[in-house]
Amino acid sequence: MTNVEAIVIAIIEGITEFLPISSTGHMVIASSFMGIQEEAFTKLFEVVIQLGAILSVVLLYWKKFFNINRIGFYVKLLIAVIPALIFGGLLKKHIDQVLENPLFIAVVMLAGGIVLLFVDQWFKQADIKDEENISNKKALIIGSFQVLAVIFPGLSRSAATIIGGMQQKLTRPLAAEFSFFLAVPTMMAATVKSIYDIWKEEPEILNSAGIQTLAVGSIVAFIVALLAIRFLLKFLQHNGFRVFGWYRIALGTILIILIGFKLV
Repeated sequence: MTNVEAIVIAIIEGITEFLPISSTGHMVIASSFMGIQEEAFTKLFEVVIQLGAILSVVLLYWKKFFNINRIGFYVKLLIAVIPALIFGGLLKKHIDQVLENPLFIAVVMLAGGIVLLFVDQWFKQADIKDEENISNKKALIIGSFQVLAVIFPGLSRSAATIIGGMQQKLTRPLAAEFSFFLAVPTMMAATVKSIYDIWKEEPEILNSAGIQTLAVGSIVAFIVALLAIRFLLKFLQHNGFRVFGWYRIALGTILIILIGFKLV
């Protein structure tokens, strides 16, 4: 992977991480188009730069993340992240295999788009507007929705958790915010696990050039994600998810056609 390729992938990650359109799916598709091999370093890069993008949440919401008087906030995140940690550890081999299959991701992309067309109709009643009103039980249920994104790469972690939040009667903006918060411990755990696995199995990958590429990608993803978060929150205040649903359906359909003609 060249530095130019790394920057392109990082920009795509930063734009798509917090939108319900699957950042992982977009990175895998972009890598396939650019001819980047799905090697150990590529997989590590895609995980690490997701953490880079997600750390933008910590900057934007630093008052919440570094307020020692809000213990309940940390407890909710801990409870919500448990299901994904369990299933992520158990299904790591499954995830790695699926990420090498663009057709599977394209189908999930399309199916997820169909779901997004109806989400706003399914969950019209939303009376929870403040994070303090999210109970531990609701946090666990929302976190359980995140497991769907673990099982079906390409579904979108943010889409799954936002839908989970809306199902628990959170408003769209609050569901999106809690999804942002939940992403931090989730991707920290995934990054630590990926780096540890690489260090144990292929430590030569973590050379100076590799670390530099990871750093550049993370910084670019971080900066771009700052803009994407602001866009999504502003958008969801006045709009629903249908536009994202149609986008996913269009992209998934195009990809299936391209794959069918062996153009991807």
